[in-house]
Amino acid sequence: MIRESFGEVDMVVSPAIGGIIPGYETARALGCKAVFVEREEGEFQLRRGFEIPEGARIVMVEDIVTTGLSSRECIAAIRKHPGNLLGAACIVDRSNGTADVGVPLVSLLKMDVPAYPADQLPPELAAIPATKPGSRAIA
Repeated sequence: MIRESFGEVDMVVSPAIGGIIPGYETARALGCKAVFVEREEGEFQLRRGFEIPEGARIVMVEDIVTTGLSSRECIAAIRKHPGNLLGAACIVDRSNGTADVGVPLVSLLKMDVPAYPADQLPPELAAIPATKPGSRAIA
Protein backbone atom coordinates (compact mmCIF):
# COMPACT_ATOMS: atom_id res chain seq x y z
CA MET A 1 0.00 0.00 0.00
CA ILE A 2 2.85 2.38 0.78
CA ARG A 3 4.54 1.89 -2.59
CA GLU A 4 1.19 2.15 -4.38
CA SER A 5 0.38 5.39 -2.57
CA PHE A 6 3.78 7.08 -2.36
CA GLY A 7 6.20 5.33 -4.73
CA GLU A 8 9.71 4.32 -3.74
CA VAL A 9 10.77 4.99 -0.14
CA ASP A 10 14.31 5.50 1.16
CA MET A 11 13.55 5.77 4.87
CA VAL A 12 10.84 5.09 7.42
CA VAL A 13 10.65 7.35 10.47
CA SER A 14 8.49 6.34 13.44
CA PRO A 15 7.62 7.79 16.83
CA ALA A 16 8.94 5.97 19.89
CA ILE A 17 7.83 3.76 21.49
CA GLY A 18 4.76 2.28 19.81
CA GLY A 19 5.90 2.97 16.26
CA ILE A 20 9.40 1.50 16.48
CA ILE A 21 8.55 -2.12 15.65
CA PRO A 22 5.94 -1.33 12.96
CA GLY A 23 8.39 1.16 11.44
CA TYR A 24 11.29 -1.29 11.49
CA GLU A 25 9.24 -4.10 9.95
CA THR A 26 7.77 -1.78 7.32
CA ALA A 27 11.25 -0.57 6.38
CA ARG A 28 12.48 -4.17 6.21
CA ALA A 29 9.62 -5.05 3.84
CA LEU A 30 10.38 -1.98 1.72
CA GLY A 31 14.14 -2.64 1.75
CA CYS A 32 15.01 0.71 3.28
CA LYS A 33 16.37 2.22 6.48
CA ALA A 34 14.31 2.73 9.66
CA VAL A 35 14.91 5.35 12.33
CA PHE A 36 12.75 6.76 15.09
CA VAL A 37 12.15 10.00 16.92
CA GLU A 38 11.79 10.17 20.67
CA ARG A 39 10.77 12.83 23.12
CA GLU A 40 13.35 15.09 24.65
CA GLU A 41 11.94 17.80 26.90
CA GLY A 42 8.46 16.94 25.61
CA GLU A 43 9.26 17.27 21.89
CA PHE A 44 9.98 14.59 19.30
CA GLN A 45 13.45 14.73 17.79
CA LEU A 46 16.03 12.50 16.18
CA ARG A 47 18.59 11.21 18.66
CA ARG A 48 21.11 8.36 18.89
CA GLY A 49 23.04 9.61 15.87
CA PHE A 50 20.08 9.20 13.51
CA GLU A 51 20.09 11.47 10.48
CA ILE A 52 17.80 12.13 7.55
CA PRO A 53 19.85 12.69 4.39
CA GLU A 54 18.99 15.47 1.99
CA GLY A 55 16.47 14.30 -0.60
CA ALA A 56 15.60 11.05 1.23
CA ARG A 57 12.06 9.91 0.41
CA ILE A 58 10.43 9.39 3.80
CA VAL A 59 7.27 7.80 5.09
CA MET A 60 6.24 8.20 8.72
CA VAL A 61 4.96 4.88 10.10
CA GLU A 62 2.89 4.62 13.28
CA ASP A 63 1.15 1.74 15.02
CA ILE A 64 -2.23 3.33 15.76
CA VAL A 65 -3.73 6.67 14.81
CA THR A 66 -6.59 7.92 16.97
CA THR A 67 -6.58 11.72 16.91
CA GLY A 68 -3.41 12.09 14.83
CA LEU A 69 -1.62 14.20 17.46
CA SER A 70 1.45 11.94 17.89
CA SER A 71 1.69 11.54 14.11
CA ARG A 72 1.57 15.31 13.59
CA GLU A 73 4.27 15.78 16.23
CA CYS A 74 6.45 13.13 14.57
CA ILE A 75 5.89 14.74 11.17
CA ALA A 76 6.87 18.15 12.58
CA ALA A 77 10.15 16.61 13.78
CA ILE A 78 10.78 15.04 10.36
CA ARG A 79 10.18 18.37 8.63
CA LYS A 80 13.10 19.91 10.52
CA HIS A 81 15.41 17.80 8.33
CA PRO A 82 16.20 17.96 4.61
CA GLY A 83 14.33 14.83 3.48
CA ASN A 84 11.21 14.67 1.33
CA LEU A 85 8.20 13.54 3.40
CA LEU A 86 5.90 11.54 1.11
CA GLY A 87 3.15 10.61 3.55
CA ALA A 88 2.24 8.50 6.55
CA ALA A 89 1.09 4.95 7.22
CA CYS A 90 -0.30 3.09 10.20
CA ILE A 91 -1.53 -0.36 11.09
CA VAL A 92 -4.86 0.79 12.56
CA ASP A 93 -6.63 4.08 11.95
CA ARG A 94 -9.13 4.32 14.80
CA SER A 95 -10.49 7.58 13.38
CA ASN A 96 -11.88 5.78 10.30
CA GLY A 97 -10.07 8.26 8.07
CA THR A 98 -11.08 11.45 9.87
CA ALA A 99 -7.82 12.19 11.74
CA ASP A 100 -5.73 14.86 10.04
CA VAL A 101 -2.04 13.99 10.34
CA GLY A 102 -1.00 16.74 7.92
CA VAL A 103 -0.02 14.43 5.03
CA PRO A 104 -1.80 11.63 3.15
CA LEU A 105 -2.32 8.61 5.45
CA VAL A 106 -2.70 4.96 4.46
CA SER A 107 -3.71 2.23 6.91
CA LEU A 108 -4.21 -1.51 6.95
CA LEU A 109 -7.41 -1.20 8.97
CA LYS A 110 -9.86 1.65 9.52
CA MET A 111 -12.19 1.57 12.51
CA ASP A 112 -14.68 4.02 13.90
CA VAL A 113 -13.85 4.18 17.61
CA PRO A 114 -15.79 7.05 19.16
CA ALA A 115 -14.15 9.31 21.74
CA TYR A 116 -16.24 11.26 24.23
CA PRO A 117 -15.48 14.21 26.50
CA ALA A 118 -15.56 13.03 30.13
CA ASP A 119 -18.76 14.97 30.85
CA GLN A 120 -20.59 13.53 27.81
CA LEU A 121 -20.12 9.78 28.28
CA PRO A 122 -23.08 7.56 27.44
CA PRO A 123 -24.57 6.13 30.67
CA GLU A 124 -23.38 2.57 29.95
CA LEU A 125 -19.78 3.83 29.67
CA ALA A 126 -20.04 6.21 32.62
CA ALA A 127 -20.84 3.18 34.81
CA ILE A 128 -17.43 1.59 34.04
CA PRO A 129 -14.47 2.74 36.19
CA ALA A 130 -12.01 4.84 34.17
CA THR A 131 -8.49 3.60 33.44
CA LYS A 132 -5.71 5.36 31.53
CA PRO A 133 -4.33 3.18 28.74
CA GLY A 134 -2.07 4.54 26.03
CA SER A 135 1.10 6.57 25.89
CA ARG A 136 -0.05 10.05 26.95
CA ALA A 137 -0.08 11.12 30.57
CA ILE A 138 -2.72 13.64 31.53
CA ALA A 139 -1.12 17.07 31.69
